[in-house]
Amino acid sequence: MKKSTNDILVIGLALFAMFFGAGNLIFPPYLGKMVGSEFIIATTGFIITGVGIPFLAILSCTKTNGNFEDMALKIGKYFPIVYSVAIFLAVGPMLAIPRTAATTYEVTLKPVFPWMSSFVSMVLYFALNLLFVLRPSKVIDAIGKFLTPALLITLLIIIIKAIVFPIGDIINTNATSIFSNSLIEGYQTMDALAGLIFAAVITSSVLDKGYKGKAAMNITIKSGLVAISALAFIYGGLMYIGAQTNSILPKDISKTSLLLEISNRTLGSSGKIIMGIAMGLACFTTSVGLITAGASFFNKITKSKLPYRFNAILISLTSIVIGSFGVDKIVKISVPILYILYPVAITLILGTLVNSCNFVLKVSVYTSLVFSILDTLPMIGVNINFIKSTFSMIPFTNLGFVWIVPTIFTAVISLVCKKFLNKNNESNSVTSAA
Repeated sequence: MKKSTNDILVIGLALFAMFFGAGNLIFPPYLGKMVGSEFIIATTGFIITGVGIPFLAILSCTKTNGNFEDMALKIGKYFPIVYSVAIFLAVGPMLAIPRTAATTYEVTLKPVFPWMSSFVSMVLYFALNLLFVLRPSKVIDAIGKFLTPALLITLLIIIIKAIVFPIGDIINTNATSIFSNSLIEGYQTMDALAGLIFAAVITSSVLDKGYKGKAAMNITIKSGLVAISALAFIYGGLMYIGAQTNSILPKDISKTSLLLEISNRTLGSSGKIIMGIAMGLACFTTSVGLITAGASFFNKITKSKLPYRFNAILISLTSIVIGSFGVDKIVKISVPILYILYPVAITLILGTLVNSCNFVLKVSVYTSLVFSILDTLPMIGVNINFIKSTFSMIPFTNLGFVWIVPTIFTAVISLVCKKFLNKNNESNSVTSAA
């Protein structure tokens, strides 16, 4: 095998492992159940934001030496710090880490120990997390390297078996706004946010293997295609199976219960146990990694004023409280947060890829931020009639994308203004020289 081909596969699998979170597996089946026979449209939308945008995040960072801070500095001096903090809170104690604990409780522990309370589960889960976080060990890395392929193989068996032997009939659910809702549902993977922060790891890997310039970008693109293909197959397969459950499972079934039922109906009575163990251990390795990264990040930006151990304990305590809410409530909490963070991330990523000048990029990013914040106000109970009536005139508002048209409009206007100013400056320079 050629060196480049081997490197593409190795880096591609690394990308897959980075984006492949066990908690993300609860969303595709549930979305498939909601849309039924329209699962292909839903799969396309989910993959765009759940897989495509994270991949573009890696590429955009590659254009700026693989460093998110260098890319974000174009917006302003303090923007990288503020946005990084927001991302780490989202993929850390506010959303992602508690979700791994809640998923572990609902998928792994509750089916075996129905008498165990959610709070007790959270305390035990994060106490075990802290044992590894405060005393780093290679054991957790070894478990992680084993679990990713093990969980992947388990999912492949479930998907292939459900394709050959469907567990139910796929019916029309009369769902509306399928594509737009699926795009927004892809936000829940949080992988675009993670991609911005952890792109440096992939870029360093490419550079360490001796690739530079265009060669580095080509290897990253091809490696990304490997990761995207694997993720798309898993997400699409799970959505297809979810679409088969409409005629056999109740509409109000929870996301985690749906995944367990699918495992049970495809792998038999041992299916729940197999999926539960695989999901639980995979969630555990993810949370250990996220707590470690978050504790280190806040230690770094505060110049050690917040010690690593203090950060790890505080993150764990916060996660215990939020994790006790359960998966479905955590998902509801995450909606307004991701409604703000994702448009900014998408604008920053696409603006960097098309080589927008700093001025245009700054205007575009802040436009997407302002409109996204205003759009989330009704979600938290703040209703302002003027904003509501104004937004009703903006295209795509009813689909959850009020920020798109204003962002494009201000980007075009700022680009025209920038060129006009540059042309005037050039004319003034020529006049002064004459």
